[in-house]
Amino acid sequence: MSSKGLALGIDVGGSGIKGAPVDLHKGEFAADRMRIDTPKPATPEAVCKVIGQIVEHFDEVHDDSPIGVTIPGVVTEGTVRSAANIDKTWIDYDVKTLLQKELGHTVHVVNDADAAGVAELHYGAADNRDGLVVLTTLGTGIGTALLYNGTLIPNSELGHLELDGVDAETVAASSIKDKEGLSYAEWAKRLQRYYAHLEALLWPDLFVVGGGVSKDSQKFLPLLNIRTPIVPAQLRNKAGIIGAAHLAKQAHRLR
Repeated sequence: MSSKGLALGIDVGGSGIKGAPVDLHKGEFAADRMRIDTPKPATPEAVCKVIGQIVEHFDEVHDDSPIGVTIPGVVTEGTVRSAANIDKTWIDYDVKTLLQKELGHTVHVVNDADAAGVAELHYGAADNRDGLVVLTTLGTGIGTALLYNGTLIPNSELGHLELDGVDAETVAASSIKDKEGLSYAEWAKRLQRYYAHLEALLWPDLFVVGGGVSKDSQKFLPLLNIRTPIVPAQLRNKAGIIGAAHLAKQAHRLR
């Protein structure tokens, strides 16, 4: 296919920044992904320089290519509002304006879990699902995305729900499983408490479970006893890039 107008997705993580142009008809990368280590300290300015290197790397990115960027925090109108698992200098930083100035492209900045949810909705485990879909990403923390009848309800941040007097992600994230040396059965008891709580609050039609640990979903999802269907994500570590590109293209059309 022609590369004209391909959207580029970039996923900013704690250890690496990854990007690729995306074929939005297929929901697939249009070129091999590029990864660069996240700079330390990971200030907005330092991260934006790395994003610029990734953009320059791809011949598939043209002047009319929109760029989507995921951030592990709340994002409103291109400004980052929270920094639970990133450098605190991101708080209240207008990263969209900085990136558009530096890159010369239309840029859409989005919460990382929201991007993953959109990707799973259009190309993955939630494809063609109506009603309320809740995606959770189990990783360093717990990210969430709410999707109702195909529409994203952004910045849900339900990993920070108070659960038994503490922030849910501080007891149920997969990083906590590793840190405390929990077996899958032990960890599943904590996940049971978390998903049952979400279920009682929202009555969703589907849970989609993402994050790196989703590749081992058969070791813990069958241990959960909830009424809502719960399935592993299909796009795994590609979801953030694909969802960011999809949302960037959508925003570009609306300009």
